[in-house]
Amino acid sequence: MPREAESLIKLAELARISGIPPRTIRLYITRGLLMGPRQRGRAAAYDQEHLQRLKEIRKRQQQGHTLHEIAQSLTQGDRTLPFPPSGSWTGHQLAADVVVLVRIGASPWRSKHIRNMVARMANELSALNKETENGRGN
Repeated sequence: MPREAESLIKLAELARISGIPPRTIRLYITRGLLMGPRQRGRAAAYDQEHLQRLKEIRKRQQQGHTLHEIAQSLTQGDRTLPFPPSGSWTGHQLAADVVVLVRIGASPWRSKHIRNMVARMANELSALNKETENGRGN
């Protein structure tokens, strides 16, 4: 048996190891968060990359991210999107040319951290603007 085939595991085993139910794993595949199995059909099998991706998805969910946000970050890296996905958003204008959009409905813990980060960004931009006005900025 080829070495690669030895490292492949069935869906039930992937679910057991990851702690994520098979139905949820299939949902992640459908939504583009997880690639399909290495082998399809009755011999459908997964590998360590699938397990690592499932761990990353679970970690990001525990940090308060939605599946949509996770899918965006996993498929697009750090590229910025021209428009936020649909939903309820609130805007925080940090400077004349900077607005931060925040999705409404995050957990209280996450909302508190977001507010603190927005306040820090606003303070840093304000300090930068003052330096520029005083002729010290580039």
